[in-house]
Amino acid sequence: MRMRPTTGQVGAVSLLARYPVKSMRGERLTTAEIDGRGIVGDRQWAVYTPDGGLGSGKTSRRFRRVDGLLGYQATLDGPVPLIESPTGQRFSADDPQAAELLSDALRRPLRLGRETDVPHFDDSGLHLITTAALRALSQLLGEPVDVDRFRPNVVLDVPGAGFVEDDWDGRELRLGEDVVLRLDAGMVRCVMVDMAQGALGPDGRILKLLGDQHQLMLGMTVDVLRGGTVRAGDPAVLV
Repeated sequence: MRMRPTTGQVGAVSLLARYPVKSMRGERLTTAEIDGRGIVGDRQWAVYTPDGGLGSGKTSRRFRRVDGLLGYQATLDGPVPLIESPTGQRFSADDPQAAELLSDALRRPLRLGRETDVPHFDDSGLHLITTAALRALSQLLGEPVDVDRFRPNVVLDVPGAGFVEDDWDGRELRLGEDVVLRLDAGMVRCVMVDMAQGALGPDGRILKLLGDQHQLMLGMTVDVLRGGTVRAGDPAVLV
């Protein structure tokens, strides 16, 4: 399913998303400000375990698996995220009782904190996928795959079905008039793509299918070369 390299407009921005608290569900945007770190406000906060690990869907050197985080949703209307629990309870991330509310609900000691010297991101500050790759995965699975499972920041509407981004590694991509990105390696997926989140139930097939068919990869890691404003509908141009 590899596509031939190309230059020029390859598609348009169809979705922008921000996740104010790492490993919680986020919010869709029509306009986003991008700086050297990524979308402004994205994963600026995280849930911390007592040993300083970052609450996640997996356990690694930096991350600690904390089941249930994807049941929460975080939105940003100001400097501090507003969090909504699965039961509809709302509280600010800097509420003095936030740690107690999370700890009681998820049955382990937890606290919320801003990013300091340990990055909250997994592999890069910005994550991009294409609708062409989603269609390719849907064809392999035999049914549509919901984009929310992959928690992208930017989705490009690209014609056809295929893992087109495989041939974009090392290229530069301009979004709209301002933003220039460097497209790096493919994004290696983890167990989070199979986890329940919001209205999406668990699905144990997706990670295995990506492992069998595409080296566990879907989408790209991205570095920001020039920040600015990006809007849904902006052209995406390989330069």
